[in-house]
Amino acid sequence: MLIDSLAIILGFILLIWSADRFIVGAAATARNFDVPPLIIGLTIVGFGTSAPEMMVAGFAAYDGSPSLAIGNALGSDITNITLVLGVAALIAPLEVQSRIIRKELPILLLVTIVAIALMSDMTLNQFDGFVLATLLCVLMWWITRQGIRNQLDDALTDEIIEELPGKMSTSHALFWLITGLILLTASSKILVWGAVNIATELGISELIIGLTVIAIGTSLPELAASITGALKNEDDIAIGNVIGSNLFNTLGVLAIPGLMSPSTLNESVLYRDLPIVLILTIMLFIMAYGFRGEGRINRLEGGILLSAFIAYQLLLFFSISN
Repeated sequence: MLIDSLAIILGFILLIWSADRFIVGAAATARNFDVPPLIIGLTIVGFGTSAPEMMVAGFAAYDGSPSLAIGNALGSDITNITLVLGVAALIAPLEVQSRIIRKELPILLLVTIVAIALMSDMTLNQFDGFVLATLLCVLMWWITRQGIRNQLDDALTDEIIEELPGKMSTSHALFWLITGLILLTASSKILVWGAVNIATELGISELIIGLTVIAIGTSLPELAASITGALKNEDDIAIGNVIGSNLFNTLGVLAIPGLMSPSTLNESVLYRDLPIVLILTIMLFIMAYGFRGEGRINRLEGGILLSAFIAYQLLLFFSISN
């Protein structure tokens, strides 16, 4: 048990650090090849913050633990909306000024509904994974197109430029890109190994481990980015980071176990976790879209989201106890 716990702690530390190095290397490389900052922020950085979830899902599915991968994807979605945005909004109310983010909100809601529809038959199979992966490719094309169209006049552009790494030689950038990717792979393997062992020893389902410990751990990069955005009054980054991450989680991370390790879902996924993801996504849409102007998540709403996170964790705890 001690070795498994140390493996999880070490895995998380390496995972978070390597994800940051991967993003820095990828962003700097793209910048050196004159990729517009808005596209870098919407695609490379967006993908990079979800890289931990994708790597963990890949190894979990490969090792025959698809429930861990599914729990990680859904748990990360829930954690991002409730814990990440809840804490960020309590620090400073978040206002949505970017037109691209407002366009992404209904897309996230639609994507969530599609994922639920695909899994309503209690399975996540290769067809489901193919559909989700295809939609991810379409999403990446759409985001890139939006980035090209709005790179000069979207409110998100200045915030992204402020957060991009400084000038870095291409060789230096490629070094961090490759090093980050290698360490992401290694740390994900260590983390999955420790999590599966602890779940087995304690008699806790891999789904619960994925929804709690793994989901919270892999959402730490999003938490750090959103808190930093709130402190710097970069509200669009704080909110856009969560929306982008949830889009990648729902399409990319869920596609991995579907393609690599088709499985029958635990009933609680369909009747507990997926409905909660949908309800929270609707709440986020209502709060942030701004039907009569700019969207805004105030401190009261941040407190509601954070309370929802605590309530969900308690729900999972009592489900274990029973």
